[in-house]
Formats: sequence, structure tokens, C-alpha cells
Amino acid sequence: MLRRLALSASVSLLALAAAPAATAQADPLLPLPRLIAAPDRLHVTVTGADGELDGDYTLHCNPAGGTHPNAEGACDKLASMELERGVSPFEDTRKERAQQRAGKAPMCTMQYGGPAKAHIKGVWHSKRVDVTYDRGNGCSISRWNEMVPVIPAIGRS
Repeated sequence: MLRRLALSASVSLLALAAAPAATAQADPLLPLPRLIAAPDRLHVTVTGADGELDGDYTLHCNPAGGTHPNAEGACDKLASMELERGVSPFEDTRKERAQQRAGKAPMCTMQYGGPAKAHIKGVWHSKRVDVTYDRGNGCSISRWNEMVPVIPAIGRS
């Protein structure tokens, strides 16, 4: 009897352990891999944006937390960018790298978006991150806007 009970419990545990893995394969948008991954820790510094938008924040993902004003939204944004691009949200896209290798600089509008700067430093998926964003021309402004809400939205309604 005790042997049968132990066997039944073992089979039940195996079935429960296999269920999330099978579900994750069926729906690639499930956050299961993020739940078992190492936590991501980023330090975000924003200057020159505006008195209330400037700040020094910690952003923790997996689980979302830290002092960032919208940690959940920022972590979701980074995860969706990575899923969409197929690379870390802090890396250049394949298209941008191909253009750079071919010696073709992107055409950027000569508009100035203000003196705001953002610096993101830390660890994302066990890789070091050290990137800076500014609003010096149209390409830089687009790059900044792509990172909202990790960094604050400026000049948008």
C-alpha cells in the first residue's frame, strides 16, 4: 500500500513538472523561461530631460521591481523588444549592423530634441549593458523613443 502511494505521488509530480514545459512549447509567449532565468539588474540615469523626468533609478526584471517608476512596463518593453528583434534590446539590429558594415550611415534628420541624456548600465540576461541615449538628431530621438518606458517619454502627448 505504501509502495503504491509513493509510486502514485511520484507519477503525479512528474506529470505536474512536465505540464508547464509542454504549455511553454505550445505558447512561446508564456514567461516560463523568464521565471527560471537569472534576475536582470539595470541602473538607469536620466539627466537634462526636465526636473521631474530626471532621476537615478534601479530596474530589476524577473521579477519586476526596483526604484523605477514603471518597473513592470519597462521590463515588459525590454522583453517584447527582445522577442521582436531576436537580439538583446541593447544591441543594434541586424539591419543596422549590415548598413554599418556596408559603410552606409543612416540618414538622420537634423532636428535637436533637447539636452536629455539617459545612461543604462547593468546586467541583462547575464550580459553587461552600458549604453547611452540622447536626443541630438532624428535617429537618436527615434532610438530614445523606442526605449520608452525604460527611459521617460519626452515631448510626446
